[in-house]
Amino acid sequence: MTSPPINIILFGEVGVGKSSVINLIAGKPMATVSSGVSGCTMSSTHYTFPVGGRQFHIWDTAGLDEPELGVNSYLSAIEKSLDLIQQLSTQGGVDLLLFCMRGNRITATTQSNYRLFYEVLCGSQVPIALVVTHLEREIAMEDWWTRNVKSMEKYGINSAGHACVTGILGHDQYGPSQAIIKKLLMGYDGNAKYTMPPDAWFVESFRRFGFFAPPKDLKGKKLRDVLTKRCGLNPKVAEELVKKMDMRMR
Repeated sequence: MTSPPINIILFGEVGVGKSSVINLIAGKPMATVSSGVSGCTMSSTHYTFPVGGRQFHIWDTAGLDEPELGVNSYLSAIEKSLDLIQQLSTQGGVDLLLFCMRGNRITATTQSNYRLFYEVLCGSQVPIALVVTHLEREIAMEDWWTRNVKSMEKYGINSAGHACVTGILGHDQYGPSQAIIKKLLMGYDGNAKYTMPPDAWFVESFRRFGFFAPPKDLKGKKLRDVLTKRCGLNPKVAEELVKKMDMRMR
C-alpha cells in the first residue's frame, strides 16, 4: 500500500535560508537563493520530493519579517500564508510545519514568527519541527542545539524534532546536513493533519488558547491587544489584520 503524500509548510523570517533548505533536501539547486535583505520568496512556492520512498510536498512561504520593513508587505505575507493554509485544507490538510531559524540568539522577531504561524494561523494543531541554519562556525552543529534548547523552551519555542544544518554547497558538513534533514522528514509518521475550520476559524483558534471565554468578545481592541502583545505585531499591522479577519468571518 502506497503511503499518502505529506504536506509541509516551510516558514521563517526573510534571510534565514529557507531556499537553501529546499536545495539541501533536493540535493541540487531548485530554489533561488538571495543575498538581499528583501529576499526572493514573495509568495509560496511548491516543491515535490521523494524521500525514503515517500512523496513530500513542501511549500516555501513568504518570509514573515519585521513589520517595520513595511506594514503593507508584512500584512501581505501574513495573508498569503493564511491563504495557503486554507488552500491546503481543501487538499487533505497540513501535515507538518518546518520553522527555519538562524543559529544565533533568539530575537523577538523569531518568537513572533513562531507564535503567529504556529499558534495563530495553525491553532497549535500541527506538528512543528525546527531547522536551524547558518551553523558553519560550529565544529559539531548539534552542539548549538545542546546549548540553546533550554533557552528556546524558555521563550516558548517547542518542537517535535529538529535539524541543525548548513545550506552551503561544498561545506564539509553539507552531506551530513542533508542526511540529518531527510531523517527528520522520514521520522514523521503522517498521522496528524490540520484543516482550517471553515467558519470563524480565527476566533476558534484564540478560544482554544483560553484568552477569552466567549468567542464573541474576541474582536476590536481585545483582538488587537492579543496580536500586538502575544505575537509582537506592529499596531498598524494588527489593526489591518483585524479588519481582514472580520471580513473573512462574515
